[in-house]
Amino acid sequence: MVMASVIQKIIPHYSLARWLLCSGSLRWYQHPTEEELRILAGKQKGKSKKDRKYNGHIENKPLTIPKDIDLHLETKSVTEVDTLALHYFPEYQWLVDFTVAATVVYLVTEAYYSLMKPSQEMNISIVWCLLVLAFAVKILFSLTTHYFKVEDGGERSVCVTFGFFFFVKAMAILIVTENYLEFGLETGFSNFSESAMQFLEKQGLESQGPVSKLTFKLFLAVLCSLIGAFLTFPGLRLAQMHLDALNLASEKITQTLLHINFLAPFLMVLLWVKPITKDYIMTPPLGKESVPLMSEATFDTLRLWIIILLCALRMAMMRNHLQAYLNLAQKCVDQMKKEAGRISTVDLQKMHQNLHFKTMKWEVFLKCSSFQKGTIPGGKKMHKSRKQHNATPIVPLHSPSQSFC
Repeated sequence: MVMASVIQKIIPHYSLARWLLCSGSLRWYQHPTEEELRILAGKQKGKSKKDRKYNGHIENKPLTIPKDIDLHLETKSVTEVDTLALHYFPEYQWLVDFTVAATVVYLVTEAYYSLMKPSQEMNISIVWCLLVLAFAVKILFSLTTHYFKVEDGGERSVCVTFGFFFFVKAMAILIVTENYLEFGLETGFSNFSESAMQFLEKQGLESQGPVSKLTFKLFLAVLCSLIGAFLTFPGLRLAQMHLDALNLASEKITQTLLHINFLAPFLMVLLWVKPITKDYIMTPPLGKESVPLMSEATFDTLRLWIIILLCALRMAMMRNHLQAYLNLAQKCVDQMKKEAGRISTVDLQKMHQNLHFKTMKWEVFLKCSSFQKGTIPGGKKMHKSRKQHNATPIVPLHSPSQSFC
């Protein structure tokens, strides 16, 4: 209750989620106004509009400019006003700030248990951690449902295909014994079954266990397949942002940290593969006698610290990825200059407006490992935003099947 009151009072004024987006380090490219494009194209706006009559109706002719025009985009820092029109921004802010609160509760609870060592009290920090996972999965599910609403795109097929792929992969991994993968599933399932049987016996019920081991592993495989399907498009987008961030980084240390950040999930998994990590540390091949380099408890603590450091590294490298995605606007302009033909000023402005708001949405995806919300291609629904300087109405964000540029 104390932490809930803190969230209610402090978060509206001090929010980590808002600071990560609006601290001023991220800069987005502003789309040029129609007047600026008209000046670059060498066209002057007359006193009257160039309208023409066709079949008795007045048709407003849109302004078009050459694609190889000498266009340079101006940059602007991301502010809180820019986040007002973002979809799922309240969910993103709630998830990040609630995670911070849950971390504080966990640290305080662990300190209390270390000092007081109570035996009959329930560890409330576990409930907070489970709530964080529940909120993250809920947002993942909400975002993924939009892929199945797209009728013409192929996102639905991609999600289903990767879901079955991860299901087969999870089933294959669950077959591996504890001698190779130190996941602790066997011990955890035994303790869960014993606790459940004792609880049922106290209630006067006879049971051999809540579920069988095969059912338990099948449930885990289905859960892993769902999570894998949820993270399909974020994984593909993160890989592209990693390449763009590498091209943007000029220092070797930054490029090295980006590589480590990209390989962090794979490195975490290797920490639980016994022949690769634990066996070499607990029983190193140093001659006839094998002397452990550290105790098993120390090794478990080391693994947890490595995970914390890798998570901190991902937080530190997040701005590099987002800025690399924001730079796609200038990249698109450079690519457009190499093409022949003409483009309307409205289409050019919409292209850059889309890139800005899609990048802001990817901040949400990096935080909760979620997906971009797409709209049905060709839809006419427009989103309202406040009038700003050099701003146009926000256009619908297209589905990931369309060009990211």
